[in-house]
Amino acid sequence: MDDLSPATSPATGPRKPASRDRRGRGMRGPAVLPRVPGQPELRTRRERFDDLALGIVTDIDARWQDRLGLVEYAVEDAPQIPDDWDSGTVPLSSLIRGTGSTPTRLVLFRRPIEHRCETRTDLEAMVLTVVVEQVAELLGIDAEMVDPRYESDD
Repeated sequence: MDDLSPATSPATGPRKPASRDRRGRGMRGPAVLPRVPGQPELRTRRERFDDLALGIVTDIDARWQDRLGLVEYAVEDAPQIPDDWDSGTVPLSSLIRGTGSTPTRLVLFRRPIEHRCETRTDLEAMVLTVVVEQVAELLGIDAEMVDPRYESDD
């Protein structure tokens, strides 16, 4: 009677599984290249946006902290728009004024902001514009007074 056990050869030992499928259309190597030691990993768009927003918010908040009080800053991917939304545009941010027990909350919406920008410079300018305009509204002053880098569309 024949032995139907996995193929082994006395000279080579047990056979290794193939790294690709039989007809040559499968993957040939690892799906992800190994990380090179000493080099930082590639950052996601979300991480780059968060760092950009954090830098701008930190600068403006430090400059206006005495008048702003407690403000929470956040980044969300996109706003939750109700089904009956009839405006032609998607909001870029949301400002929720605080009460005595809750802080003011400024939320930037990453995807709508990124969608309106073609380059990193455009993205920096757009985030700065959105944050400056919301802080100006919160303080009740002109946006030009909040940050000297702000450029209005006028």
